[in-house]
Amino acid sequence: MTKRPITVALLAMPGVTAGTLYGFHDCLSGVHRDWSLLHGGDAESPFRSLIVSRDGRPLEAANGVRITPDASFEACESPDVVCVTDIAVPPGEPLGDDYDPEVAWLRERHDQGAILASSCSGAVLLARTGFLEGLDATSHWAYCDALSREYPRTRWHPERGLLFAGAGQRIVMAGSGIAWHQLVMALISRFAGAEAAMQVARINLIDWAATSPIAYASLRHGAQASDPPVAAAQAWAAENYRHEAPVAQMVAVSGLAERTFKRRFAQATGMGPLDYVHHLRLEEAKQMLESGEASIEAVAYEVGYRDASFFNRLFRRKVLMSPTQYRRRFGALRSRLREARTALGA
Repeated sequence: MTKRPITVALLAMPGVTAGTLYGFHDCLSGVHRDWSLLHGGDAESPFRSLIVSRDGRPLEAANGVRITPDASFEACESPDVVCVTDIAVPPGEPLGDDYDPEVAWLRERHDQGAILASSCSGAVLLARTGFLEGLDATSHWAYCDALSREYPRTRWHPERGLLFAGAGQRIVMAGSGIAWHQLVMALISRFAGAEAAMQVARINLIDWAATSPIAYASLRHGAQASDPPVAAAQAWAAENYRHEAPVAQMVAVSGLAERTFKRRFAQATGMGPLDYVHHLRLEEAKQMLESGEASIEAVAYEVGYRDASFFNRLFRRKVLMSPTQYRRRFGALRSRLREARTALGA
């Protein structure tokens, strides 16, 4: 008796990026098939991967690619997995009712037993189902602060590459960027076995990286505040973060009383002014560690820290690796990119 294929519905909607959507599709469709193709044989994937949209009609992805779905919501009644691969909206931007049909369909499918999965910014949509309340969750590092404010009863972990949650582990979430590789591998392993997942990894050179997504994060996250005194303080800090008493100067620039300034700054940016300055300093330190050979002590001093041991502790707490580890990891990457640029004659 032939086993029923595992149906994975990949959600297509305005805002999805075609690369991730079809990357999922290609990995799932290639299970067993591609390994057999390389080694002689004829095997089919146990997965039935479908691109699904609310009405099944062609639509334009975030980057202008035309997507032709395989099915509408109505025609895809009982998928085993529904995946929100990503959604290209700015962090914290209100979605209004634009995606209400998608959210309703996610709820219906989960209530009928489907696994819900999201990768990267796809968590924005998954959170709207209400299923993440009281659970651990992850998303792209640039989205977790805004998601934490909007969904405070969910415990957001930007440092997690992959996370399982909920009853029966029927919520599966991948974090930043290409952490979607980890998600698709986890789904393959869950339904087709670890060996099948290993075959896909070996064919596609997929590496389950141990480096935390936080190490890749830009600490300069967040836009310029709309509150004019706060924006003025942000502009001053961007040029003068090395100052020995930056917060006092930011208060002076704002023209507000200190307590009022700190309250309004936190409301506008989601962090206190000193933490904001630390983020600016550490982001500059990351750039120096990637591109130069200055000692850790010299880097610390250059960005405004007189105590190198404090700098080391702060860097490790915020970036989840030491300055030396960061230089080893990302300095090597930048060096390889420079070599590639040179080889291409750029």
